[in-house]
Amino acid sequence: MPSDLEVSKLKDLINYQENSIVSRTIIDRETGTVTLFAFDRGQGLSEHTAPFDAMVYVVDGEVEVKISGKPYRLKEGDMIVMPANEPHALKALSRFKMLLVMVRS
Repeated sequence: MPSDLEVSKLKDLINYQENSIVSRTIIDRETGTVTLFAFDRGQGLSEHTAPFDAMVYVVDGEVEVKISGKPYRLKEGDMIVMPANEPHALKALSRFKMLLVMVRS
């Protein structure tokens, strides 16, 4: 068994930065990625599509996620799946942290 295994708190693995979006890759494989993000209030990602399904899990704060134009308000503990090839966007309603899990296969 690898000796570098450890238990971590997601909230503590990344810090907020003023007027910024910060990311930290947790897992990066051919079959998918797991990335932790921290968004300052008002920051976001403009509408785009991705060729793979992606799950957003809110670790801290509040965000509005739009999928195909329909808004969803998520807060700590909530999750949503953004289907492949559907336009989506994110806007931080408060400072928020999310775990993004993208499945490529």
